[in-house]
Amino acid sequence: MKKIIFLASFVIFLFAGCSNSHSGTAKEIIIFHAGSLSVPFKQLKEAYEKKNPGVNILLEPAGSLVCARKVTELKKECDIVASADYLVIDKLLIPDYASWNIRFATNEIVIAYSDKSRYASQIRADNWMDILSKDDVVYARSDPDSDPCGYRTVLTFKLAEKYYHIPGLTDKMVSKNRDFIRPKEVDLIALIESNSIDYMFQYKSVAVQHGLKYIELPDDINLSDPVKEAIYNSVSLDVTGDKPGTKIKVNGDYINYSMTVLNNAPDKDEAIDFLCFMLSDEAMDIFRKNGQDPIIPPTTEQLDKLPLRLAKYLGENSVN
Repeated sequence: MKKIIFLASFVIFLFAGCSNSHSGTAKEIIIFHAGSLSVPFKQLKEAYEKKNPGVNILLEPAGSLVCARKVTELKKECDIVASADYLVIDKLLIPDYASWNIRFATNEIVIAYSDKSRYASQIRADNWMDILSKDDVVYARSDPDSDPCGYRTVLTFKLAEKYYHIPGLTDKMVSKNRDFIRPKEVDLIALIESNSIDYMFQYKSVAVQHGLKYIELPDDINLSDPVKEAIYNSVSLDVTGDKPGTKIKVNGDYINYSMTVLNNAPDKDEAIDFLCFMLSDEAMDIFRKNGQDPIIPPTTEQLDKLPLRLAKYLGENSVN
């Protein structure tokens, strides 16, 4: 009887060992990404895993500055960082944690709302500052120290103050409804859907993905147009840096999403393959369908450091 039990136990152990060995061959790609990329990245994950059944993609959304700090401060394991702002990777991850950075998509700041928002039938691109200033109106924004949409919202206020010639507009907007500041822009969606707020400053892509109404702002203030870069550069804001107590200066710029593979990525080769897929026509269509315009061709400031598999997706004049 003991012999039978021993043999049975040995067989179970043997098969368990084989099972563990097989599962160990499965590849994982860990991605820290901007919250506003959640919807397209979920679709990219599904499409890539379908083409590559041996790969499991783990998505972890957060404000882009928080994504970077997970790497620099918390030393969390990660393959890819995809940021809502090129500056985040360029200033916080290069050169210690990454060597290159690719711009792949753009966006714009809008004011999103619902049918139930107060004064929804009255708000326009030329009177939003009056509507949002009303005592009975509540608006929300994301945290400038955690999320590029947050500091871009404040930069939008500064540009609007100049564009509309309204002294003090920035201070007025920044001081209003501070209880409704959230860590990242997608956290604001629940506030709109629960009617806790009337309006939010948001990326156009997020408003489109969630079926919200939105007011498009003039190009001089919505941070969407590379041609307006000189105007955007006329304003700036200090936000929390990569270490507690430090600050970095953020100059106004057109919105440009970017991505990198970390130097010590656990599965670097597979991560690079995923970025190749992200730069394919199929992936670019996913971004378009989600209200986010791809940058074609993608651009970088570190063309000489890019893996050859990625460099071929960038045009000859890709360095900006």
